[in-house]
Amino acid sequence: MENEINLTTKPVGSISGRFFVPSYQRGYRWSSNEVVRLLEDIFRNGNAKYCLQPIVVRHNAGQYELVDGQQRLTTLFLIYQYMYKELGGVFDAPAFSLEYATRDKSETFLNDIDLSRCEENIDFWFMGNTYKTIKEWFSCAEKPKKRAFEFASYLEDNVSVIWYEVHGIDDDEAISLFARLNIGKIPLTSAELVKAMFLNRDGWQGQPEIKREKQEEISLQWDSMENELHRDAFWGFLTNKKQHNYQTRMDLLLELLVYGHQADIRDRYAAFFAIDRMSRYMSLNDIWNKLRKTFFLLQDWFEDHDLYHKIGYLIASGYASINEIFALVSHKKKNEIAQILDDSIRASLLIGERNYGDLEYTNRDDYPKISRLLLLFNVESVRQIGKRTQWFPFDKFKYGLANQAAWSLEHIHAQHAEGLNTQFAWKEWLEQHGNAIEALGDNKKYADLLDRIQVAVADGKLGRNDFVSLQQEIAGVLSPAGYKEDLHSIANLALLDSSLNAALSNSAFAVKRNHLLEMDKHGEYIPFCTRNVFLKYYTPSEECQLYFWGMADRKAYITAINEKLKDYLPEPIKCEQEGV
Repeated sequence: MENEINLTTKPVGSISGRFFVPSYQRGYRWSSNEVVRLLEDIFRNGNAKYCLQPIVVRHNAGQYELVDGQQRLTTLFLIYQYMYKELGGVFDAPAFSLEYATRDKSETFLNDIDLSRCEENIDFWFMGNTYKTIKEWFSCAEKPKKRAFEFASYLEDNVSVIWYEVHGIDDDEAISLFARLNIGKIPLTSAELVKAMFLNRDGWQGQPEIKREKQEEISLQWDSMENELHRDAFWGFLTNKKQHNYQTRMDLLLELLVYGHQADIRDRYAAFFAIDRMSRYMSLNDIWNKLRKTFFLLQDWFEDHDLYHKIGYLIASGYASINEIFALVSHKKKNEIAQILDDSIRASLLIGERNYGDLEYTNRDDYPKISRLLLLFNVESVRQIGKRTQWFPFDKFKYGLANQAAWSLEHIHAQHAEGLNTQFAWKEWLEQHGNAIEALGDNKKYADLLDRIQVAVADGKLGRNDFVSLQQEIAGVLSPAGYKEDLHSIANLALLDSSLNAALSNSAFAVKRNHLLEMDKHGEYIPFCTRNVFLKYYTPSEECQLYFWGMADRKAYITAINEKLKDYLPEPIKCEQEGV
């Protein structure tokens, strides 16, 4: 069991006692911008409940050791001091005090507010500047005293802090906690605060404490769920967001739990505050059971072959988030879920009155539509192979080995070397295509061309015109006879490695095929249908030309897409030149 934690939301007006700032903490350093932001946030929020970020303390020798939150608490102290000292004795002095391990004069400065001493040291300067900022903020109102009374009312009645009190840690552990929260710039997360709710030694918001045996169980189950979410396959199925989009991976689960509970997604503690509101009408045990049920539902979807692929596609394609899918199907029966998902997939492919065969790679609006269709083609091809024999790896598709999106829409065969602007790129393109011509196996026929390619690659002054002339000749060799089809139609597009350099991206089919085969030899992931394209899986054997991508290949490719997606496409895709 972890060290004991007392977690609550404490009204600012109830903060009292002596707070000790240990030597490992830096001095007060808030700027005017941060002070004004705090004042404005409290005032604008008015009579609505408002909660400040955590203050972390350790009760030690009759006082609180301030582990985290010194900047916030010092600013609150200075606000109280301003109202007490400047507004005619109407307001009480602060109910708490601050003592410093190594800055003993700072306590005196805070209590006296002698602005003539601001230049004595850097701590006095920042504290004095904050006090002047507070004074200026109140004074700039049309009626400063009226603003002060309103502000004081809001502060006392509606503003709380997340009060995070740890017990049972020694001095070294307190320093380690401070280092994590400050030096490492890793604040308390919403997930940590929610976990602390369940493990709180004094219960939560008037609810009785969960029994210690149950807390032990919750702690172990929480860690187990978090470990599962750290499986890349599970995470890649659930979201397109990378780890850094969440404070922790448990935050995704908490988001689902509070979805629709008026959580302010702009607040890093939105889930915590939403669950706090839930605790007003639900017991902690019920909230915990609901969290576990949510997790098990995600796990069930992940382990169901059909649901995994259909939900995974909708998320990976960007058509729906896990939150939206959860809201749609979480309370539905299994046959209803299947129907809802199928309808959503059909809706994701709707493109108005146009046919997918009319879409163009070069059209900015068409590009994502083609990409989505080919993603579904890959996912459905894997799903339809058979139950549990293969699973589309959404994590590898989305993030790749370097945690970067690995696959994008590219030409299967390119005839033009667009975007090649350097001598290095020209030579790389020539070298790759020279290797592809050699692989054709008729070196006598192409001996002169291969010699000229070698000379060009060795030429230190290769010019653009010489490259373009040679490039066009090579493209003719590596393109099927009479190749005039539309290069930018879906029949010539696949999901290819987005890290392709310019030379490879502008390469003929044979060069890209060699690249994919090398990847395959090294066990690297290649989308299922992309691999089939370059292995000529879709082309009838009697029409197969291994090193070219011609009309027979394109027609067979479109036929395969139509067959796999017949349950979802609004109409079959037309292949170019059909009916001409």
